[in-house]
Amino acid sequence: MKTFSPLILSLFLFFFQSSLHAQKLSGVEKKIVKKAKTYNDESISFLEKVVNINSGTMHLEGVRAVGKEFDAAFSAIGFATQWIEMPVDMNRAGHLFASIKGKKGKKLLLIGHLDTVFEANSPFQTFERKDSIAYAPGGNDMKGGDVIVLYALKVLQELNLLNDRTITVAFTGDEESTGKPLSISRKDLINAAKESDIALGFETATGFNNATIARRGSSGWKLETAGKRAHSSGVFSERTGAGAIFEMSRILHQFYEEVRGEQYLSFNPGNLLGGTFVDYDKTKSSGTAFGKSNVVAQTAVVHGGLRFISEEQKENARAKMRTIVANNLPSTNATITFTDSYPAMGPTEANGELLNKLSDVSEALGFGKVAAYDPGRRGAADISFVADYVDGLDGLGSMGTGAHTPQETINLNTFNALIQRTAVFIYRLTRD
Repeated sequence: MKTFSPLILSLFLFFFQSSLHAQKLSGVEKKIVKKAKTYNDESISFLEKVVNINSGTMHLEGVRAVGKEFDAAFSAIGFATQWIEMPVDMNRAGHLFASIKGKKGKKLLLIGHLDTVFEANSPFQTFERKDSIAYAPGGNDMKGGDVIVLYALKVLQELNLLNDRTITVAFTGDEESTGKPLSISRKDLINAAKESDIALGFETATGFNNATIARRGSSGWKLETAGKRAHSSGVFSERTGAGAIFEMSRILHQFYEEVRGEQYLSFNPGNLLGGTFVDYDKTKSSGTAFGKSNVVAQTAVVHGGLRFISEEQKENARAKMRTIVANNLPSTNATITFTDSYPAMGPTEANGELLNKLSDVSEALGFGKVAAYDPGRRGAADISFVADYVDGLDGLGSMGTGAHTPQETINLNTFNALIQRTAVFIYRLTRD
């Protein structure tokens, strides 16, 4: 009797299940899938083209160059495009918006970003294909998701399925390092959300079987301590006190003991400088410190991040941190300041309903059910800025590994399947 390897058997079962579920697709949806399959090679070639253009957030010309490629591609399928410049002093490239307007169906906002974490001086610069895997800086996070959006819409447009529909595509140019103030850098995205019914985010996918109905928000914090500069022989004495570094150590330890532990709440001190003098360069996230072992430290500074699932959780954590900071060691003082970055995208019933609709599409295509991904394992994203205005779902982009590292990859075997799923999903949503 002939036997099959586990891999061959699993592939057989996958395609057998696909054929069983295919009957759940409508005739139009089957045409969508067939058309999407014809774009496998072209979509990967386009992905390679935009990946090979460096678009680190601070490489403004690179971000604009990637934007021009997508601008031309969206214009070619009948979308009106707009490049939204940011103020010069913000030092950000701007955003690409593309839209069609109609009177039928749900109005969709599709969110991506053009920038990556790999700046112009990064040694990781080019798309390199190895069989079904491509090493690609920013390919997974998130140029792959952008290309999925483009080709899903291209498929629908060529089948005349976007007629009289309203869809806005918003590709920001500074998602990896948002321009400040947020009231300017995210103004156009929020305004687009206010005119939409549903927002879909195409950040990197966690697999066919997960999507994101909730994301944690992100906030920065800066903790500064001060002590008396004196000879170390007097440390702990009434005249000298504990010094800035001991005060910093006390605060961080109490943060760990008293603030840590709540579900979805996390905080991280990213860098620490302490001594007689410190110098920190915010633009480079680096600095220097001078101090001697026989001198009590007079200053210390920590820059950190805070993650939270709701505004209430964020404010409660901040209150606890402020209380700890105020209880100073002898002859020291401390201050903590907070900066807002990304709001939280809380889990809602409406977001869950969108997830169910995506799951229905996935099952019809034979890809299996889709469940909510743990928000504790996801970072912040642009969809969070619109969560208060519109129902949303995220994590619909490309699959891969190693995002933000020199080993970032994108799975090319799954790329076209995600275009198929996105196209059918958009089709169904615009028919609701």
